[in-house]
Amino acid sequence: MITGSLTALVTPFKDGRLDAKAYEDFIDWQIREGSNGLVPCGTTGETSTLATGEHIEAIEICVKTSAGRVPVIAGVGSNNTASAAYMAREAQKAGADAVLAVAPYYNKPSQEGMYQHFRVISQTIDIKIVIYNIPGRSVVDIDVETMGRIAALPNVIGVKDATSDISRVTEYKSVCGEDFIQLSGDDPTALAHWAHGGIGCISVASNVAPAQCAAFHKACAEGDFAKARGLHERLDGLFKDLFLCASPAPAKYALSLLGRMNEDVRLPIIPCKDSTKMAVQAAMRKAGVEF
Repeated sequence: MITGSLTALVTPFKDGRLDAKAYEDFIDWQIREGSNGLVPCGTTGETSTLATGEHIEAIEICVKTSAGRVPVIAGVGSNNTASAAYMAREAQKAGADAVLAVAPYYNKPSQEGMYQHFRVISQTIDIKIVIYNIPGRSVVDIDVETMGRIAALPNVIGVKDATSDISRVTEYKSVCGEDFIQLSGDDPTALAHWAHGGIGCISVASNVAPAQCAAFHKACAEGDFAKARGLHERLDGLFKDLFLCASPAPAKYALSLLGRMNEDVRLPIIPCKDSTKMAVQAAMRKAGVEF
């Protein structure tokens, strides 16, 4: 079941290359700390700067290292439908449990164009598909009616919604059905998303605080919203301060403090500035992350 705290994994680099050993260790640590699922090669994984071979390698490492302990939802998004379909096939070949496919960015397709994009991906693979709607990055917004049409495709099982519009949860339920998995794409709104009927979050903060994020989502799943609010308040600074500079630079800086990887990022992302580093350190302390 895809639910709970699902980490949008950063991709560690060393000397300009994917650091496979650091990635393996990081994935194993995430699972041991309680993360309920892993999402390699999403936005937080700097996928737009990965070569095709690196993208496939990152998915393969994640699948192999996780070894069936938690679901792997591999990012395959592209604004080129043929490229997205190709990467979806590679993710299936690597053994991913599902793929995460973003609305085509930059091209500004119509609602029909977006539907056809996801239809092609659906026809290409047999594994499950989670749709990723993030208008802030892709410019286009998958509207509720279109999401209903997409949800009817045979292997589409849910959505990662990063619109921050909590009313979407109810609206999607009305057109996609009760079984349609709804995941928040924004840590700060995950609490409200759960309250409206969502069942988890594809999280950036869980890169740095996997145990704390897992505990927060467990409280939400159990309906203990008093406990969940307390955990949310401890994590709120981390939720926000990991975006004070372009992501994932702050998250990688935090992970470097934990000895998990270098803080190396790829252009056009640059290392975070000193003021952000100080804020991240303070947020980590408040969240109970020891470094």
